[in-house]
Amino acid sequence: MWLNEQQVTDAAIRGYRKALVRACPRYVVIDQLFDPVRLAAVCRVLQQAQQWQTQKHSYAALYVKEATWQQTPQAQRFVQRDVWQRADALSAQSAAALEFLAFLRGPEFMALLSRIFSVRLTDIHVADPAINTNYFRLGAADFVNQHADDSPGREVCMLLYLNEHWQEGQGGELVFSGKDEQPVQITPLYNRCVLFDPASAGSEHWVNPLTDQASGQYRYNLTSWYWSE
Repeated sequence: MWLNEQQVTDAAIRGYRKALVRACPRYVVIDQLFDPVRLAAVCRVLQQAQQWQTQKHSYAALYVKEATWQQTPQAQRFVQRDVWQRADALSAQSAAALEFLAFLRGPEFMALLSRIFSVRLTDIHVADPAINTNYFRLGAADFVNQHADDSPGREVCMLLYLNEHWQEGQGGELVFSGKDEQPVQITPLYNRCVLFDPASAGSEHWVNPLTDQASGQYRYNLTSWYWSE
């Protein structure tokens, strides 16, 4: 089982629902949602340097090629990070990472999210569900600037942090714009899952830069988006 059963009891789910009602944006943080042993196997896969490729987005276009990127003003660049290459993950050592991605788009996990957010999530209308769940990493020169994830029909966004030894002070915090000029900051600790409604007020977000304390390290996370019918 991928899930930590103690975190998905009926009582726990009632607590998550209450947290969504109180929070701005509508978000909940769940620590230790997944089995730590199985998650550690995923982290070992992510350490393989050959399966990463740089990804760049501007506010005008996604997946910007290098020549265009060099002509894009700094203020118009909103993402520079590495994305895990699923197509290159053909070795037996990559099996854990692929299995986890499949689980997160499977009926058990989507049913859990549906219960937490009181909405029926489904991939029935999603052309290529697999591309909506993947691993990413940020280095010292990378960034994710302020943006919204509120595509039509998108009900839930999930972020899961996969940094086994990350500590306060290393940067890389997720920051929601929040309300009343009071941003919400979340440290990317290992096995910390953030679920949020991308259409809710205050859900625009960004990632703080890594600090000198994270020198030579990457900040790993998994991102997954989910739609309703």
